[in-house]
Amino acid sequence: MASIDRRPNGKYRARWREYPHGPQRVRHFDRKADAQRFLDGIRGDLARGLYIDPASGRMLFRAYAEEWRRAQMHRPSTATQCESYLRLHAYPAFGERAIASIRRSEIQGWVKDRSEVLAAGSVELVYRWVSTIFKAAVGDRLIAASPCTGIKLPKQDRGEIVPLAIEAVERLADTVPERYRALIVFAAGTGLRQGECFGLTVDRVDFLRRFVRVDRQLISVTAGVPQFGPPKSEAGFRTVPMPTVVTDALAAHLKQFEPGAHNLVFTNSKGTPLRRSTFGDTWRRSVAAAELPSGTTFHDLRHFYASLLIAHGCSVKAVQKRLGHQSAMETLDTYSHLWPDSDDETRDAIDAAFGNSDAPRSRHTVAID
Repeated sequence: MASIDRRPNGKYRARWREYPHGPQRVRHFDRKADAQRFLDGIRGDLARGLYIDPASGRMLFRAYAEEWRRAQMHRPSTATQCESYLRLHAYPAFGERAIASIRRSEIQGWVKDRSEVLAAGSVELVYRWVSTIFKAAVGDRLIAASPCTGIKLPKQDRGEIVPLAIEAVERLADTVPERYRALIVFAAGTGLRQGECFGLTVDRVDFLRRFVRVDRQLISVTAGVPQFGPPKSEAGFRTVPMPTVVTDALAAHLKQFEPGAHNLVFTNSKGTPLRRSTFGDTWRRSVAAAELPSGTTFHDLRHFYASLLIAHGCSVKAVQKRLGHQSAMETLDTYSHLWPDSDDETRDAIDAAFGNSDAPRSRHTVAID
């Protein structure tokens, strides 16, 4: 299955087949020893099932990535995000390169370049897509190893969340166009994500029992038609109670503004679904007019909702359930600093255990005779 012969030009030709009667592969060397060493490696890889056809690595990164992307069972929102990140940030750098030619140092340089135009979290996200594609290429035997090893990513500033004050939310609700006032109250009073709010339809609101059912979100709008998808995660399917202030705001909103053609509660001035991009312009103007902190996002209304639940004594599990988090750890990682500490309770517990009767008892301490 393998042989070496000398060519008229003095080079040595190594020939091999991946399997009997398969196509013959050829590679030329200046020295016979190099050809022999190469064939020995080929034989070893074939015997161990690790052989990779050198021609496979010539496939362009874009071609393989698109083939990989179309085969994935991604949710609509994830598929859209993946396509966008690859098209805007990965393909300009590597799209027309043979996948086997891309080196680790080039990946590191690309990460540094992207960190100058993207936030650290976005850099990490697009890098994960690229890394996953190279990992798949290894599994498909296109390349022997991924260049995405030992890559240093920019550090993310994971500062503690500072929730908006109630006065700030009220100013925002008074500042936005009248059509969107109920949207602000609804988001702040239920903690729904932006896509969940934009995709809310009248049939998901139970005014009698005062709750809203969350089982989908607005992913995109095509020719004025809303494209719905499931919530962010399985935990996102939930029922959220509506306080009176939210119920009243929604009722007044629907009385003044008829539901859109697709029964949507919140629509633009034309009665069509809200788009993130166009609503974003309205949001930024309103934030500035309400004198809210620079960089305030719609997601800050969700943080505001969580902070109110915590301030009024809700447990971690209760907050997790209302927000639709996958786990309590996700909730704690985001909001643990908002729960009141237990320093006094800790001191009282130790003093009580050691019989210090003079130590002051917290209001939670129960005396036992």
